[in-house]
Amino acid sequence: MEATAKLTMLRMTPQKTRLVADLIRGKGIEEAENILRFTPRRAAPPMLKLLESAKANAVNNHDMFEDSLFVSKIQVDEGPTMKRYLPRARGRADVLRKRTSHITIILEER
Repeated sequence: MEATAKLTMLRMTPQKTRLVADLIRGKGIEEAENILRFTPRRAAPPMLKLLESAKANAVNNHDMFEDSLFVSKIQVDEGPTMKRYLPRARGRADVLRKRTSHITIILEER
């Protein structure tokens, strides 16, 4: 039995978000929450909120025990990229790519 939660269109690059995701992969739910609470990266608070949502899904929808949950899979995919233009010298323009992420957390019981 597994419980999932998804976060789409997070306005953060997938590369930076994966650094935080790698910290909690395979950890127990309590340990993962503590890691995210004290991680000073910008991706940590939305990921903590998503983890709490997945935990609530597991307990309320799938009748799992909160004490035995762990993060079996966490996946960070690239979402759509917004393109913006930055004026440069001599009438030129550079493209700014504002990247987005899709995060999926899957919890299982031990």
